[in-house]
Amino acid sequence: MAPVTAPPIDIGIPEAQRQKIAEGLGRVLADSTVLYAKTHGFHWNVTGPMFNTLHLMFMEQYTELWNALDEIAERIRALGCPAPFGGSTYSGLSSIPETHGIPAALEMVRELVEGHEAVARTIRGVFGVADEAGDQPTADLLTQRLQIHEKTAWMLRSLLEG
Repeated sequence: MAPVTAPPIDIGIPEAQRQKIAEGLGRVLADSTVLYAKTHGFHWNVTGPMFNTLHLMFMEQYTELWNALDEIAERIRALGCPAPFGGSTYSGLSSIPETHGIPAALEMVRELVEGHEAVARTIRGVFGVADEAGDQPTADLLTQRLQIHEKTAWMLRSLLEG
């Protein structure tokens, strides 16, 4: 008996467009993963008078990011492409710089504002490709992620104002 093979992917989006969308989502995944790791590290290492507030806020944020990673990677897989993984791969794809040392609490907040805004910019760069392909599921995912990153950046930025 001959082995059964999967039929070619035929979801109404040509392979070249699926690949281009997946590459964009790979950058979103990399940014999100780096931001997740940074947020989790800040959760572990924050100190000072705002410890309890920031410790809990960072935990909520890294948990949300952690859950989002699966959604992004699974969308890449649904498009028929491999999801990128690994530290050096993410480092090469991400627009978010690594933090060296342990910054002061409000510097952590500032870095996270910049990180969420960086992910928002990366997401905006993928919309055109998804729209051009008529890829509504990706556009929907990107819209949801964009709302979360913009709101989180605003909330963090509010801690630095005034």
